[in-house]
Formats: sequence, structure tokens, C-alpha cells
Amino acid sequence: MNTIVLTITPLIAPRSLDDADAADFLAYGELNRLICDEAVGLPDLAPDAAQMLPAWHDSTDTLQTGFVARSDDRILGMVTVAFAQEAEAHAAEIDLLVPAEHWGHGVEDALLARAEDEARAQGRSVLQIWSLHRPEETERMLVPRTGWGRVPAIPLSDLLEARGFELEQVERNSEFDLRADSEPLRRALAEARSVAGADYRLVEWMLPTPPDLRDGFAAVLARLSTDAPSGEMDFVAEEWDADRLIRREEQLTSAGQAMSVAAVQHVPTGELVAYNELLIGADRGGVTHQFGTLVSREHRGHRLGMIVKCANLLRWRERMPSSPIVSTFNAEENRPMLSINEAIGFLPVSYAGAWQKKI
Repeated sequence: MNTIVLTITPLIAPRSLDDADAADFLAYGELNRLICDEAVGLPDLAPDAAQMLPAWHDSTDTLQTGFVARSDDRILGMVTVAFAQEAEAHAAEIDLLVPAEHWGHGVEDALLARAEDEARAQGRSVLQIWSLHRPEETERMLVPRTGWGRVPAIPLSDLLEARGFELEQVERNSEFDLRADSEPLRRALAEARSVAGADYRLVEWMLPTPPDLRDGFAAVLARLSTDAPSGEMDFVAEEWDADRLIRREEQLTSAGQAMSVAAVQHVPTGELVAYNELLIGADRGGVTHQFGTLVSREHRGHRLGMIVKCANLLRWRERMPSSPIVSTFNAEENRPMLSINEAIGFLPVSYAGAWQKKI
């Protein structure tokens, strides 16, 4: 096994993908899809370069950095590192992108070491990274510290274990067939609304969020970082207000993406207490991605999760009739949300491992 002579340089985020210096960022988008395809056969799990670029231009909430590994001007791999900008944030989120043909020659080791150096330079004490796994049983299965779920060992997990990372959590990636009969969704929605009663009202919109709902939606978005099951992963409590919501929505929609939100408002208080988001890229015939789904802790047990999921899926079928499937990730220990998914027809297609290392 020969070690390749590498040069590692910063990944440049161009002002536009039409600029002369955009080649590496375009390659980043292609590499992202290749890695998802090689890992689990699902290239559409990855956003493309146009979808990712806006977030690199605005570091107000998250600072994005990255590095490119080359040998003789040929790109062999990349690594990106994201830093949440809350004052109490300790973690650096790493995405290691080395295709199979270049794995095992020192590329992955060099890029992971460069990411750790960047994390230290930014004053971070925790490294986080995610691995993708096929839904299969192999001779060596890995169980996370939560005790929920298991994934097969792969070269990336071997590398992470060797570098001192621990598998903290397993997430299930499920897909819903948007072309299936919609009657089960309608029945489930009607039953859930009957259980919830008059104290809970369904509210729906397409981005951008109406001005009168911004503060309330920002407040419930903030709950995702603290209320969603995350094992021992070191996630900072995110700080949200209407300005951050506007920044996020500008990033999401600037590349031609569209998002639908279904939320539940608690009528006695006027607060938004549950939500579900569905997002699609500029290609309206592509895969739809479910972003956040949450029911505030104080309002669980009223079928609000079922309401927002079913309502948004039904609405999406009318708004985006060409999209074939919805893809979503949920923690294996999040049994209430997985039960909703299973009841309405989501099927598991892959898994993700959440890894962490203290430095």
C-alpha cells in the first residue's frame, strides 16, 4: 500500500458557481453525491454545490471551512468542518469525503488530521462526524452508546475507532413513497386531529415564513437542538430569532429550493408547538428531504407529530406532484417519531452513525 504525496489546500467558496475559481466547489458537490452513492446507493442524500454555496457565504450562525487533498493536481478527497457560532459551542462538525478508489493510501488520515487541526485552531474541544451504512447485517456490527440500533462496520468506522472516536448514536434513514394511495394519510390525519381537539390548530405555509409567524417559528426551531434525542452528542442550545430565521430561509431558497411547513398552534397561548418541514431542490422531480420535525416536550401525547407529518405530506403531493419520495432521518431511540413514520408507510433504506471525540 503506497502512500501518496499530497498537497492540502483550503476549499474556496466562490461568489458564484460561474466564477473562474468555482471548479473546486463544483467538484465538492459532485464528490458529496459520489460518497453517498458509494456508501448506501443514495446519491440524492447529498445537496449539490448550488444548494450548499449560500451557507458558505454567511458565517453569522455557522462558519464553514474545508480543505482539498490533491496529488499531481488531481483531487483525491476533501474534508469540511462546520462551527456553530453560539458562544457556548464546543464542537466542530466534520464531513470526510474520500472516494473508495483513493481510500487506504493516507488521504483519509491526512484530511481527518487537518480537520482536527482546524478545530483546535478554532478553539473547539469536541469533534463530530457522521458515517453512512447500508441496511445489512455483517460479521461485525457496531452498537452505539445509546444502545439503540446497530450498523455494520465500514472502512470509515474503522478509521474513526482507530482515531479515538466513539459511536454515540444511530439514526435511521427512511423513505416515503409519494405516489402511494393517499387515503391512509387522510385517515391518520383525521384521527390525530380528533385526538388533539380544539386547543390545537393546523397552520401551513411555503417559505418565506409570514411575518406574523416568524417569532413563533423561530422559537420552536430553537427547541430542536435541545428537545430532539441526541444521546451524548455535544450540541449547543441554538439561539433563534426572526433575523436568524430570515437568514436561514434566504439560504434555503436562493438556490431555487422550495420548502413547505406544517405547524400546530396551541390556541390558548398562540404558541407554535409542533412543526414539520419538507424541502426540494430546483429539480422538482427530485427527492424531497424532510428537514426538522418536532413536538415541544410540554405538548407531546396529543398526536401533534402525526398531524404535522400527514398534513405536510398531503399538501406536498399537490404542490410537488413530480417528486417521487420523501427521505428523512430519525434517531433510533426516538420511538414516538419512528412509530409515526412506520404507521404512515416510511421504510428504512439506510442508517447513519453519529461519532464524537473529545480533544
